Amino acid sequence: MSSIRTVSVIGAGAMGAFYASKFFDLDKNCISLLAKGKRYNRLKQKGFIINNKSYHIPVVRPDDKIAPPDLIIVALKHHHLSDALQDINNRAGDDTLILSVMNGVESEEQIGAVCGDDKVLYAVAVGIDAVRQENRIIYSTQGKLIFGEAKNIVLTDRVKRVQSLFDGAGIVYETPEDMIQKLWWKFMINVGVNQVSAVLGATYSVFQKSQEAMELMESAMREVMTIAKEANVYLSEEDVKNWYSVLSGLSPQGKTSMLQDIEAKRKTEVEMFAGKVMELGKRYGISTPVNRFLFKFIKVKEQYFDNRL
Repeated sequence: MSSIRTVSVIGAGAMGAFYASKFFDLDKNCISLLAKGKRYNRLKQKGFIINNKSYHIPVVRPDDKIAPPDLIIVALKHHHLSDALQDINNRAGDDTLILSVMNGVESEEQIGAVCGDDKVLYAVAVGIDAVRQENRIIYSTQGKLIFGEAKNIVLTDRVKRVQSLFDGAGIVYETPEDMIQKLWWKFMINVGVNQVSAVLGATYSVFQKSQEAMELMESAMREVMTIAKEANVYLSEEDVKNWYSVLSGLSPQGKTSMLQDIEAKRKTEVEMFAGKVMELGKRYGISTPVNRFLFKFIKVKEQYFDNRL
């Protein structure tokens, strides 16, 4: 079993920058950021300041004539993935593993269709409360990265290789037996807390204290639970309780990624959250009124940002 010696991260938001910094602290020569155009120039010039520590992580272009990394971590927003797929494929070698920490339940399939399913592992990040403002990132807890094959009753060599890398870098992880169930669990969480926080303008403290905010969050989550059952994925009340255990450990001042997008007047991932719930609801004949409301509310916000209203 060969070790993973080189890692490249595409998507230098709060989460991507966090993981890149952990690998840089492990070995500054093992990590690079993948970017092009203006983003390449910005990352080269400014770097990051993470929890008041400065990082200048090497940046490579997709067409640079250098050896491919052993691992590519994809930390993009949903709406940036389609444009980046060929760039990811250009940097991936025959033995490169690809780990997507993106939100949603579709990125692995999309990446696999272009780069090869044999390269892709499933992953979700849970409990990280990183907040980005320009090139500054602050976090109080890294949470954990849940990753693996679709089924992990017996661990494959490639899962063991990534586990060994994470052990060295101090990245907290879990490899569950049923990774698909964990993907849907995280999707359920995001549909609830990400979208409701964006509508309310609420930090995590609101969901830790307000019963009304919790109920609104849960109402969006339960539409996912109903759909998941039709997709042969089981989400239970215990899964809802498990989310509250994670939520209680987040910084009260922390903000979801969608709230950060709203405040920065950036495009959100609402199509991948409420939009996907509505699409699946239509497919299975399930009503999704909460997510339909959240979708419309957030789309109007985006229209204001784009000066369309």
